[in-house]
Formats: sequence, structure tokens, C-alpha cells
Amino acid sequence: MKREPVAKKAPAATELPPEVRPGQSIELLKELHILTRDGKLNQDSRRKLKQVYHLYNFIEPLLRDVQEAKGSVSLVDHGAGKSYLGFILYDLFVKQHGEGSHIYGIETREELVSKSTELAARLGFSGMSFLPLSVAESTTSSQLPQEIDIVTALHACNTATDDAIDFALKKKARHMVLVPCCQAEVASVLRKNKGKDLGRSALTEIWRHPIHTREFGSQITNVLRCLQLEAHGYQVTVTELVGWEHSMKNELIVATYKNLPRRRPAERLHEVLAEVGLTEMRHRFYTPQAETTE
Repeated sequence: MKREPVAKKAPAATELPPEVRPGQSIELLKELHILTRDGKLNQDSRRKLKQVYHLYNFIEPLLRDVQEAKGSVSLVDHGAGKSYLGFILYDLFVKQHGEGSHIYGIETREELVSKSTELAARLGFSGMSFLPLSVAESTTSSQLPQEIDIVTALHACNTATDDAIDFALKKKARHMVLVPCCQAEVASVLRKNKGKDLGRSALTEIWRHPIHTREFGSQITNVLRCLQLEAHGYQVTVTELVGWEHSMKNELIVATYKNLPRRRPAERLHEVLAEVGLTEMRHRFYTPQAETTE
């Protein structure tokens, strides 16, 4: 009896992990070391992808808000590093919904700028640019538009977050997304003035010990930043970036321009600066004096 030849089964397509969303660039996820070379997720990369999605959930409504209002979105990511955030935003949103939109990555390390530029070209992400600039330099750079819709700065160290706020204010940003990192400037001023301030008010006990000086300096820095943004007419939300448990610095500040009353937050800002002996730092947390109307 003659046997029929057994048909060979076609090789099964590599099944992607369920966490990978439809339409996502597999090559990008591999380049960002979120997926392994064989398209798998390990425990560390699964945590990383969870973090990326969590942050995207905060930013995606802001992208939609600008797109619905203007038809396209411009976003600048300060301290971009390897540009994880910019690439994910482009892949999940701009690639599908944002024709005419552009994402700029600002990073001082030229080797990272070169790698990101090469990766964007390889992926066909034509609406991405990467510039080897500091945050402060980018504010006056002719390589960026005069106005930017959204500004992000994740873990920009010390005064770089304040430079990002200054950039956003001068670029008339509609939205800001900030995750401040190490903050030493205010703490150094508190430390310098500690001797003469200790007898002035019982509140100075809050930062009498060095470890408290550092922690209180970090806390008050973000309080002052929020008051500054409110004094410029922004609505500010402060929350915890849950899912970033590996980082001690997970405070998320989201600011949206609403042209709100400005006089009261400006007054409170100056009162706080005076109360904790930081009046000399008014230049850092500047407010629009001529516009502080209720």
C-alpha cells in the first residue's frame, strides 16, 4: 500500500508577548532591549515595558489634546539619553496619528545623539530629530521652532529641570511633563544660610540636620516649581509615577496652560522664599510680574 506524502507544516510565526501592542515596531523594541533578539520578554524587560506604558498613559492624552487643536504636535524631550521616551511616543502615537508632527530629543552626549539619529533613519521615523545641546543651549537654538507644544524632562538632574521649565515657558508650551531628579541647588543655599536662620523661626528645625537639609531642599524645590508654573497661568497636577519602584525620584509634575489667575501663586511663591530664607533665589523661580492679575 502506497503511503501519501506527509505535508510539511509551515514554520510557526514567532508569537509576540501579549504586552506588545498591535502595530508596535518589533525592531525598535529589540533595539531598546525591551524585547530579546528572539522576540521574548524577560522579567527585567517586562518591568521596563510596564514603565514605558505607564508613562505613555500620562502623555497620550496631552498629545491628543494638541493634535485635536492644531492637527500636529511638536514635542521636545530634554535629557533624552537613548531617547526611549521619544521613540516610544513616536511609535505608539505619531506614527499612527500624528502626520506633520515632530519629536526632538535634546541630549549633551553626542554619541547618544548619533545612535538615536541612525536608529530613527533605519526605522523610517522621519519626524524625529536629535540635537547635541544642553537644556539651556536649546532655549536659544535656531534648530528648534519658536513655539513647542509639549515639553518633557525625565530625571533631568539638579537645575536642568528648572532650565526645562524656562525653555517651556519661553516656547509657550501647552503642556509640561516633568520627573525631577537630584536637586542640590536649594539645599546648598539652605545649608549656607543655616547659621543665621536657626534662631529666626522654629520652622528652621525642619532642615537643621544635614540629611533633612538635603531632603527638605528637594521637597521645597518642587513646591516652588509648582508655584512658579501656577504663577505663569498653568494648572498643575503632582502625582507619583507608580511603576518606577526602582527609583527614589518618582514625583511626576504635569502642567497644562489654562491662563489661570496668577497673582496669588506668585505672592505665595515669594512668601515661601522669604519664610525659608531663599529670597536670593527669586531669579531661579521667576514669575511674570507684569501679568500677575486675578
